[in-house]
Amino acid sequence: QLQAFGGGLVQHGGSLRLSCAASGGRISDYAVAWFRQAPGKEREFVALITWTGGSTDFADSVKGRFTISRDSTKNTVYLKMNSLKPEDTAVYYCAADKVYVGVDAEYDYWGQGTLVTVSS
Repeated sequence: QLQAFGGGLVQHGGSLRLSCAASGGRISDYAVAWFRQAPGKEREFVALITWTGGSTDFADSVKGRFTISRDSTKNTVYLKMNSLKPEDTAVYYCAADKVYVGVDAEYDYWGQGTLVTVSS
């Protein structure tokens, strides 16, 4: 089970850190990704981290501003978002899979989503 939290209201240029906490399993056994869905738009890939944390990937729209990391001792994956823009406003979801890793929404397990609102 995944729980995403850490969203909130932030000003343009601000920062937030989202957390994806796992229960019932070791998050180190899973590739983890973040997706987001803005009002009226389709869900889109944001970032991913592989099982060991050795590889990461980011959507072009967030490269250089977002980082993803994992802390196995806390069974949590983090998405640190810097230089936030109004177009980053969305509900952010974390997802995990033991086998699949990629930019498509093919992950088996999903968190409930956390809302990020960036004011202009």
